[in-house]
Amino acid sequence: MSKIKAGVIGVGGIGRNHARVYAELEDVELVAVCDTDAERAAEVAGVHGAQVIPDLTEFAAAVDVASVAVPTVAHREVAMACLDAGVHVLVEKPIAADPGDARQMVERARERGLVLQVGHIERYNPVLRELESRLGRARFIEASRLSPFPNRSVDIGVVLDLMIHDLEIILHLVRSPVAHVEAVGVPVLTAREDIANARIRFESGCVANVTASRISTERMRKIRVFQEDTYLSLDYMDQSGYLLRKGAGGLEREEVAVRRDEPLRIELADFVACAREGRDPMVTGHAATAALELALEITRKIEESAPTA
Repeated sequence: MSKIKAGVIGVGGIGRNHARVYAELEDVELVAVCDTDAERAAEVAGVHGAQVIPDLTEFAAAVDVASVAVPTVAHREVAMACLDAGVHVLVEKPIAADPGDARQMVERARERGLVLQVGHIERYNPVLRELESRLGRARFIEASRLSPFPNRSVDIGVVLDLMIHDLEIILHLVRSPVAHVEAVGVPVLTAREDIANARIRFESGCVANVTASRISTERMRKIRVFQEDTYLSLDYMDQSGYLLRKGAGGLEREEVAVRRDEPLRIELADFVACAREGRDPMVTGHAATAALELALEITRKIEESAPTA
């Protein structure tokens, strides 16, 4: 089986890891990197034996699949250039800055028969598989995602930077139209919200309470799901969790056995397999666009709730 030729556009903190994983996958050859920072591109390419190809047209001609890890505002331009050249694309989340741009990307991939996958990496976290295997009808979901200030993605607020991971997962789990959204947020270190909370009510009756912060002194990525007779608590970072089940003697605790693995490795291996086999990825452009639309609605609610001078 011939190796898939992979490339990475944008080799900052996230793209650098994409390059590393592509270089580690047995059925993949990392052949090219592209970045506006020539020194950084040369460093990453040198580590993995790849070429630096700064011209996007030449880059696209050299690869079969590409990860797009540039700032969000450039996602559409870069992804469309790759799709037009016949390259399968994994674009980091959020899929785009605007739902209209996202839909154009989805349509172009469909027209060209190409894979457009979006980097909602938590969908590939092994803990989520354990949650889904035990999920019935969710009544209440609580998700918390906290981190110190990352010094990246300052072109977007914390809702599009961090919370959108949980929004995509919650939409996937609940599978019901959104009925109502309430949200608050506060800018601290940037011009956009750096801490935010949203309460989302679905037509099914499920309610989700979602908190995201990029000004925390601790790191946390947890989700808790309450069902009629079961409470599941999972930690994405530790890849661990437990459930409480209603039994004859009260609440009974059961540890959740998780087979730990690197979510990015699973994600990129699946992306390559989708490109090779011509199948849909786990996180499609449609799913990512729905998460983007909900994130933007939350952002609008935050702006509406902001105090006026």
